[in-house]
Amino acid sequence: MSKLKIINQEELKDWAKEVFQKNSFNMVDVSSKKETFRRALASGKIYVGKEVFDLIKNKKMPKGDPITLAEVSAVLGVKKTSELIPLCHPLPIDHTATKIIMNEYDSSLEVFCVVSTVAKTGVEMEAIMGVNSALITIYDLSKIVNPHLKIDNIKLLIKEGGKSGLWKNPDGLPDFLKNIFYENIS
Repeated sequence: MSKLKIINQEELKDWAKEVFQKNSFNMVDVSSKKETFRRALASGKIYVGKEVFDLIKNKKMPKGDPITLAEVSAVLGVKKTSELIPLCHPLPIDHTATKIIMNEYDSSLEVFCVVSTVAKTGVEMEAIMGVNSALITIYDLSKIVNPHLKIDNIKLLIKEGGKSGLWKNPDGLPDFLKNIFYENIS
């Protein structure tokens, strides 16, 4: 035991950095951050074609209602995000909601997912994962009728909280969301 070296806290930090930052992947250290309110809104779209669109609209899809199941799937996607994305922190989710809008003009379904928490890091990935999970569920239930489907334009619309504060996608928000979000986070 006489060969043990006593080191101070600063030396320990340097040692840990040297050893662990040589790896090519590192989860961001959020241990010194304060917990703050975080919220993120993401969206994405799936083009299903007129035949599938009409079947969804009339609730006649062979495997069941894709919209209802996609909303459930979005919740699961949000909750499982850190299990699927290797460097994503597991977060306590305080709220999530999904809205799916049917666009007859281009036979598409547009998915919006909002997630909020009080945590040390944001919920952007959770919102994006919720959108993806919903879109893939719609794809799965629709491919039996028409496998020519297209998932497109998945993006973060808003994130708020933490040190960086509010970020709004430069592409803007859909009109039906502007009053809700811009009034509360202008």
